[in-house]
Amino acid sequence: MTDATMTAITAAVTVGRQGNPGQARADLATLWNSVGVDGDPLHRVTIAHYIADLYDHAADALIWDVRALDAAQALTDERAKQEHESLDVRGFYPSLHLNLADNLRRLGAFDSAHQQLDAARERLAALGEGAFDGGVRAGITHVETALAEGNTDRLPTH
Repeated sequence: MTDATMTAITAAVTVGRQGNPGQARADLATLWNSVGVDGDPLHRVTIAHYIADLYDHAADALIWDVRALDAAQALTDERAKQEHESLDVRGFYPSLHLNLADNLRRLGAFDSAHQQLDAARERLAALGEGAFDGGVRAGITHVETALAEGNTDRLPTH
């Protein structure tokens, strides 16, 4: 069975990756409004996760990263596996906490950023060995290094 909302999310993300982040944000925001704050948690976590990456300002991205984490907490493995049998909700958390840590770091909230990095590290066992998983691990290292340097600049790798 095809999930029309997930198909629309994928199309919007593709628009962003093809160089039109403004249109991608608008498309994802429309989907968010359609799904609603009490809608399908898989749709909410996916929309929020991707829309956060489309914002240049850390405060804007942080709002969406918090929404993604909130949605993940309502998501069940059963629902995730309806989308793809390999999905495990536990595997979402390292990336979600990493994104929170990075945006908090960019805003200068270093203590809170460290707490989110700790939360990401505590959940690393849920990751596999694929490219995405390696990217999350590398992202943790990059954000940790930037925190140690007191760097609030946007990182090219995250």
